[in-house]
Amino acid sequence: MVRRPRVEFEGAVYHVYNRVASGERVFDDPEEAHTFTDLIRDIKQRDGWTVFAWAVLPNHYHLALRTSVAPLSRGMHTFQNRFSRGFNRRRGRTGAVWQSRYHAKIVDEQRYLSQVVLYVHLNPVRAGLVDEPAKFAWCGHREIVRRFRRPLVDVDDALLCFDERLTAARRAYLAGIRAGVDEFKGGRESTVIEGLRSLVWTDRELVGRARSGSAGGESSAEGRERPLLEAGEFVAQMCELLGVDLERVAGRTRDPETAQARRVIATLGVERWQQRCIDLARVMHKNPDVVSWWASLGSRRRLEDADFAARIESLDAHLAERSTLDVNAIPLS
Repeated sequence: MVRRPRVEFEGAVYHVYNRVASGERVFDDPEEAHTFTDLIRDIKQRDGWTVFAWAVLPNHYHLALRTSVAPLSRGMHTFQNRFSRGFNRRRGRTGAVWQSRYHAKIVDEQRYLSQVVLYVHLNPVRAGLVDEPAKFAWCGHREIVRRFRRPLVDVDDALLCFDERLTAARRAYLAGIRAGVDEFKGGRESTVIEGLRSLVWTDRELVGRARSGSAGGESSAEGRERPLLEAGEFVAQMCELLGVDLERVAGRTRDPETAQARRVIATLGVERWQQRCIDLARVMHKNPDVVSWWASLGSRRRLEDADFAARIESLDAHLAERSTLDVNAIPLS
């Protein structure tokens, strides 16, 4: 069965979740849960995520996050695959760790975002693991109510989902958590969950809304949906922006300027423009493993070198602007 392409926006907010294959309770092992959250932390730093809520339960996880310029699919693919490979190696096993590819719902209303945060942090209570979310170690609620040196949750951003004033926001958040706990204790389904059911957009609805340009109400997904460029077009436009000939990039030239151009093209293509290494390699007449290595080098350098990061941002902005217009009408510069 052919998979539908995901709807992705820069700066969009998502509720992301997935389940372990066969319901295996992988995260009953604290070491596995710790490894998993550390991987999320690494991808958060690399791709510029803002994390509003998270919970890692015995056989599944939930995340509420906002992306930056890197597409959600890149970060999700990286950390799920890294965990799968490491888990299989540690356990001496083979086969799929995840039940399916991850699920991601776009959060495009502020009231939905606050409900998602509550829903995620109430999950351990709903699952019957604890009677208070503060008692569950693998959940972002504790990071909001206590001081942690390196919280995974961006605490202020999470609280601002509830009110523009942090003091009032904290009260509103805690009141929502208490209400949810009381409802579960009373044997009732939380109104948080009932509210979510009326606000979840299906993939089909999201595609239609993206095409129509309508977000329907106050939108939390204020970013831009990037056009999908064919690899040859992407490389050609990047060469024009960088002022280098495609023949040089695709040839055997090894001078520093050309080498730098190749790394920039690979980095931007893989990080921001959903280009596959195998497609870039075909256009540039290189080995896909070499292109993947260039992209990895560029990603690390972007985190460590402010000048390189600024250059990446500038080139990305120029490419995004020109790709939304008639390319033939843009003078080359």
